[in-house]
Amino acid sequence: MYAFLDKFFVVFHSALIVFSLCGWLWKKTRVANLAVLGMIGFSWFGLGIWYGFGFCPSTDWHWQIRMKLGHDDMPNSYTKFLVDSVTGLEVNATVVDIATLVSFILALSASLLTNARHWREK
Repeated sequence: MYAFLDKFFVVFHSALIVFSLCGWLWKKTRVANLAVLGMIGFSWFGLGIWYGFGFCPSTDWHWQIRMKLGHDDMPNSYTKFLVDSVTGLEVNATVVDIATLVSFILALSASLLTNARHWREK
């Protein structure tokens, strides 16, 4: 069961990242994208006050599953885990964290702008 959940979280979390970065591109997904980005921001900066900056419940749950599978050397960031897994490299965590934050800010800006433009047109 844990092996299935591990794979599920890789697919789910990766799809969530892609949607977060690109969901503002299509009219039908813009509001949902803005809501997801809001939840991510709340998690990172709101819940992050208590659990550490950048806290993500999905990453926390995934790491608990991976620990049950014997993986106790997980990085703090799911993005670092994903980048390292895909590239086979050990990418600097600070570089990944900065790229993640910049990508989030750009996606949030694009989502806010496209949603605002759509709401003005109505």
